Amino acid sequence: MATQKSMLHEMNLDQRYAVSAIEDILTPALLLYPEEIANNIDRTLALLSGDANRWRVHMKTAKLSYTLKMLLDRGVQNFKCATTLELLTACRTGAADVLLAYPAMGANARRAHEIAQQFPEVRISVLVESEDQLQQWRTSRVGIFLDINPGMNRTGIDQSDTPKIIALARSITAAGLEFRGLHYYDGQYGALTEPERTQAAYRGYDHLLKTASELERSAIPAPEIITAGTPTFPCSLSYEGFRHGTFTHRISPGTIVYNDASSLHQLPAEYGYHPAALVLTRVVSHPHPGIVTCDAGHKTVSADAGIPTCLVLGHPELTPLSPSEEHLPMAVKEGARAPRIGEALYLLPGHICPTVNNFNDALLVRAGNIESTERVSARGREAPLLHSLDAAPSLRG
Repeated sequence: MATQKSMLHEMNLDQRYAVSAIEDILTPALLLYPEEIANNIDRTLALLSGDANRWRVHMKTAKLSYTLKMLLDRGVQNFKCATTLELLTACRTGAADVLLAYPAMGANARRAHEIAQQFPEVRISVLVESEDQLQQWRTSRVGIFLDINPGMNRTGIDQSDTPKIIALARSITAAGLEFRGLHYYDGQYGALTEPERTQAAYRGYDHLLKTASELERSAIPAPEIITAGTPTFPCSLSYEGFRHGTFTHRISPGTIVYNDASSLHQLPAEYGYHPAALVLTRVVSHPHPGIVTCDAGHKTVSADAGIPTCLVLGHPELTPLSPSEEHLPMAVKEGARAPRIGEALYLLPGHICPTVNNFNDALLVRAGNIESTERVSARGREAPLLHSLDAAPSLRG
């Protein structure tokens, strides 16, 4: 299997990212750049021919009500999320249509049902892959998407099991619930280079359209088909079969709102995406010749995308090593100057989504100045006991 090259490559620190006065900033700090967020949203809409209705944004990246409002202001109304807190945040912020794109069970399903009752004006949907899951939604006003497993083997009905897909779609309508379509997250292809990534995605899409055709022949057509995270976004854009269906096709990348080192490597440069979120850190130690340490361990910059966890903008001579909880050691290229203790560095994470989730607040930076502090509204999860949620404080931001 062909794999993409390492994300570690030279990237300069553009002066638009530099903060003019950092002496009062506690590090590590999450920096967001509204002008770059706006660029990324606008570039995505341009790729969608200006049709905001084709984008069902995964808000696991955006996380902030501030960012959701920027999307809403540009006409984006459709979202998907993974937690009940994200669902609640989207509803409170003004989203019109939200899919809880996670197999909610037990108390989680009951909480989603409560939120749907609290916000009757929001079109809320959930995922189902079995009769057992379907039973818990029988008295709810939510709509149902069938979760299809495209070979990622994380959740969903195996894409080859057409009889099960048709039977479950029939069960949805028989239960008096609304069958809203198919959810197909082909996130397993991020490590493939082109053209292998597109070829693999197309094979899956061919199979998906056959399933949609079988549903239509069975008189239970799928009104909406959702595909693609960030790596396969270009594949879904270019797949001809999505342009002429009787269904609404929506793509659901979320990372592209902020971008990270991985997405900028995976996506074509001509798309015009920019980093819109960085982590400000400071060097705190010179523990050994050729090594410096900064205060951005894996509780700051997520390590789930592998090592190195990030790029150091403007410092190709620094290679981040394996982090611990609060420390990120970096190797200094032989012969290069080591940054002094106390020096500020700007990190571009390898995976921005869980990195944003590591912070309670973000600093908004415009023209080098701190404009405001914004709450990461959907960080973490709601209180774990249903009866305690009534007493929970309101979301800020």
